[in-house]
Amino acid sequence: MWYFAWLLGLPLAAGFAVLNAMWFELMDDEAHKRAPPPLSDPGARHPR
Repeated sequence: MWYFAWLLGLPLAAGFAVLNAMWFELMDDEAHKRAPPPLSDPGARHPR
């Protein structure tokens, strides 16, 4: 009966890992949208 735990647990863990990675990507994208452009960017001060 141990194989039922593996059969249910592995897809659940893999699905959780995928959703967690997608959530982190979404949060990282939103943080980049809110952050000001870096000062080392030559086009940040004088856009053409």
